[in-house]
Amino acid sequence: MARKSLIEREKKRHKLEQKYHLIHRSSKKEISKVPSLSEKWEIHGKLQSLPRNSAPTRLHSTGRPRANYRDFGLSGHILREMVHACLLPGATRSSW
Repeated sequence: MARKSLIEREKKRHKLEQKYHLIHRSSKKEISKVPSLSEKWEIHGKLQSLPRNSAPTRLHSTGRPRANYRDFGLSGHILREMVHACLLPGATRSSW
């Protein structure tokens, strides 16, 4: 069972993600539409000024921003642990 502090932290991340969801989505669309590089940097600066935990790419199970596998919704090290424990059907493990 997870500690209460981790559960509350996850709830806070989820609230932040919902709060800034429209800003993230509209800024991403703006970046793709704007032709000049200086305007893209300006919009990118706005995105970076948002809270870190408001990014939707963070995994909700581990909070990792990188090394995520979309098919499983897990980070790399958690995926490896689950494959070695035979919890993911169809996934083959490799050890070197």
